[in-house]
Amino acid sequence: MSQRYRITREYQEGGTTPQTITLEECKTYFAAKPDFSYTSVYTVKGATTMSIEGDFFMWSSGDSQIPFRHYGGDLYVSGTNPAVIPKMLEVASDLRADVEEG
Repeated sequence: MSQRYRITREYQEGGTTPQTITLEECKTYFAAKPDFSYTSVYTVKGATTMSIEGDFFMWSSGDSQIPFRHYGGDLYVSGTNPAVIPKMLEVASDLRADVEEG
């Protein structure tokens, strides 16, 4: 089973930071990152091909494309590639958010 992480502000109290991470905020943030690109359809290729519609920020790490998906005010990313952990923590810190496993 795949390890999944959620970047969220759900556990933050008050303050000036919004409780959700907006799509517009993500588009602005990731547009400034040269190793990220936006797509509204993520296609998984293997024995069969499957396309998933949504808001995906694709991180280029070597030969891999790793999707950070914006959904419901949070970002989700798979932890199956160990390189994603430090990048995920960097993104969470930059967005003033927490990381939750599961």
